[in-house]
Amino acid sequence: MIDAERRTLLAVAISVGGAAVGVAGAGHAYLREWGRAFAWFSLVLGTGLVLVAAFADPETATLSTLPLRVTGPVVVLLALNTVDTYAVARRERSVTAVDADEPTVPCPACGRELDPDLSFCPWCAGSQTEEE
Repeated sequence: MIDAERRTLLAVAISVGGAAVGVAGAGHAYLREWGRAFAWFSLVLGTGLVLVAAFADPETATLSTLPLRVTGPVVVLLALNTVDTYAVARRERSVTAVDADEPTVPCPACGRELDPDLSFCPWCAGSQTEEE
């Protein structure tokens, strides 16, 4: 299994595990998508708090006594969070696959990777056609 595929599966597994305990954004945090992780966590927490305040008695509400009007949307949001984690991980995987397909040429002076669009090495400022 390729590392990118393993990373995708692990991110989804972490997201599912986070969703199982009610923590949205765990998979995004694993992918270091901090903004998305915080956004999902805030969205699910805020939705849960608003729905509990609207449809249940917040003082006596427990997880087993919450109505479907509260738990349904939260479960749907947690599922969408997992789908989004998968989409983000796949997007990163496709970007790294495209980058890996590009041929790289080392700089004749310093040996680092050259950008084919530039006529000089951005690392040592040497010319691409420099001979040693």
